[in-house]
This record gives sequence, structure tokens and C-alpha cells, in this order.
Amino acid sequence: MDFWTIKERVETEITQKKSKFIANLFPVESVKEAEEIICKHKKKNYDARHHCIAYRIIENDQIIEKSNDDGEPSGTAGLPMLHILKKNNLANIVIIVTRYFGGILLGTGGLVRAYSESLQKAIEKSEKIQKCLGIQMLVTIEYNYFETFKYYCKNNHILITNVEYNQYIIGRIELEEKKKEKLIEDFKTKKIFLKDLKEITKKYMAKSI
Repeated sequence: MDFWTIKERVETEITQKKSKFIANLFPVESVKEAEEIICKHKKKNYDARHHCIAYRIIENDQIIEKSNDDGEPSGTAGLPMLHILKKNNLANIVIIVTRYFGGILLGTGGLVRAYSESLQKAIEKSEKIQKCLGIQMLVTIEYNYFETFKYYCKNNHILITNVEYNQYIIGRIELEEKKKEKLIEDFKTKKIFLKDLKEITKKYMAKSI
């Protein structure tokens, strides 16, 4: 499945009736990482009244979703933010909105608007990356064919992530899953000269444009 995430953490802030809402949007790769970030953020900002969260994370080809209102009226914070993440097809991402209470009640409608606006502002500020299911593969290649192979990779949106120089060059590559069959076919028909080609694992990677 294809989805959007963000390149790096962003922080934004809005004020509603003297209450300060600070949004932190993080890219993550696992539920464990998301929960650790939430825990650290709460400890760091212990003096705030609320830390409302939502996340969508892909693990084992399933989307895991969670939201929490952290003491705000039920359904006024975490769930509206989760709906925004889903609407924008955002995943591998966690939003934490920290509220410093300003002494004036906002009401349920006001809270929904404030938390939703906080997330929307963070999304607008962030640099988005589209991701798709990809494959990591290991190639073995003779030295005199390496430059040609690099040119092939560049033209076919294949990323060379690591190179080891031994008797032969051992390279680790990443490519979109849909491009795997063409690579295998070009290997078998000698359109590219590789000593060996092995699949390592599947992973989500930035989608080529």
C-alpha cells in the first residue's frame, strides 16, 4: 500500500482563548518507537495539563491506529486528529498536541477545532514523502561492470544503499516492489551483468516520481 509520511519532526503552536496548543508531529517506524516518543515528551513537558495523541503505523502489513484524549472530554482531541491522519493517508507518524490551559473553557466544539487546527498546521509545515512497498536486494558484480550498473540503477530508480569492495563488489540496493520483476528479467537475459542477485527483505521506501 502507498501512503504519505513526513521527512522530519515539526513543531507548531496556536493560541485559543489563552490556552496554548503546541503540536509536535514525528515520523516513526514502529509502535514501540511512537510510545517511547510519547513517554519522553510527557516527561519533558510535565507541567502541561494535557498531551493528546494520535498515530497510524504500518507493522506486519497492518495499520495500527491509536488515539488518546488525555483528560480532555471524550472524542474532542485524539479521535479528530486520527481522522485527519486517515483523511490525508498519513502513516508511520505520531502527533502529540500539548495544551497549557489558559483559564477559559473552550467547550467540546472549541476543543475539536483547536486540536484539529493544531495538527493541520503541523501537516502544512511538514515536508511530505510518499512511500510504497519496496525490496532490499543484494547484488554481486565484477568491478568492470559496476559503473554500467550504477547508470542502470539511476535510470530505473534503484537506490544503491551500501557497497563493499572484496573479490567482487557487493552492493545493497532498494527498489519498488513493482520494479523487481524487470530487474530479475534483465539479470536473467544479461541486460545487466551481475554475478548474483538475492532478495533480502521487504520494506517501505520513498516512492520514485
